[in-house]
Amino acid sequence: MKITAKIAKADEHLVFGWASMSANADGQPIVDDAGDVIPIEELEQAAYRFVLESRQGGEMHETIGGAVLIESMIFTQQKLELLNVDNLPYGWWVGFKITDENLWQKIKSGAYTMFSIGGRATREEQTDDSNA
Repeated sequence: MKITAKIAKADEHLVFGWASMSANADGQPIVDDAGDVIPIEELEQAAYRFVLESRQGGEMHETIGGAVLIESMIFTQQKLELLNVDNLPYGWWVGFKITDENLWQKIKSGAYTMFSIGGRATREEQTDDSNA
C-alpha cells in the first residue's frame, strides 16, 4: 500500500495533516513514496527529537524556516487504545503556522499538497522469518 501525507486543512496560515504514517488502522505497514516503511517506534522517536530540537518547517528539504510547529501527536497502538479510538492509522499528525508568505501562497494555490519529513536513516531489508 502506498500513501501520501496530504495536507488535511489549510486556512489562516495554518496547515494540518499526517507528517507520516507507519501502519493503517488494522496495523498493516504503509509503504511511503520512497518505498520505505518507518516502524512506529522509530517515527515516534524522530518526532520527539524534532519537537525538542527544531520545530521548524521548511520548503522542499532545501530551506529551514518559513513554518513553525504548533501541533504534534504520535498515534501508536497503545495511545489509540488509551484514547479508545480504533479507526486511525499509526502515525504522526502535525500542524504548522506558515510564517513565509511565499510558502503560504504555494500551499493555497495547490502547488504544495502534502508534508514530507526529512532525516537520516539506515535502510534495513526485511526478512521473512516465518520459515525459520
